[in-house]
Amino acid sequence: MRVMRAHGVVIGLSFLLVSCGGGSSAAVSCDQEYWDGVVGTCLPEGWEIVDAETLRQRGVPEETIVAFQASESLSGQFPTVAITRERLTNVVEPSRYSEANMRSIEVIDGYTHVDTRDFTIADTDVQLHIFTAQPIEGEPRRRFYQVSTVHEEDGFTVTGVSPVSIGQALEDAMLLIIESTIFEEPVKE
Repeated sequence: MRVMRAHGVVIGLSFLLVSCGGGSSAAVSCDQEYWDGVVGTCLPEGWEIVDAETLRQRGVPEETIVAFQASESLSGQFPTVAITRERLTNVVEPSRYSEANMRSIEVIDGYTHVDTRDFTIADTDVQLHIFTAQPIEGEPRRRFYQVSTVHEEDGFTVTGVSPVSIGQALEDAMLLIIESTIFEEPVKE
């Protein structure tokens, strides 16, 4: 069941990526802070919040609680970072949840492992899983950046999806959003 859920989320994120237009590169820094009462992150310039209605219209699974999309496309696709949440019946260590999610993705059509890196999200050490896959037949292969962790009784997965070949600025922007993800409201000074 978990494998099908992970597979469905990857397919849903692939729908978000499709569109048309150009691309750009620039230094990456936080332009806008995002907090919705459950999750927060930092958005670089040129990234927008995708509203829940748009997510559902595009067939993104209900587990997806928020998505962010680059305002400019690259190779006809809009790079996207989405956050999913699932209620855990048994709370597990974040590292075990991360490992289980990495294993569940390996069944996706055309899965190719690219890299696994030690990664910290919300002050928790887990692994960043980078892979390519073609989850939708007839659509182009895509590059995925995925990290999973646990906060309280919920499992969260943050997934960035882009064309396979991207520049360093886009990778840095996606990683900024992923590594800035938090699950507790930031303290205002």
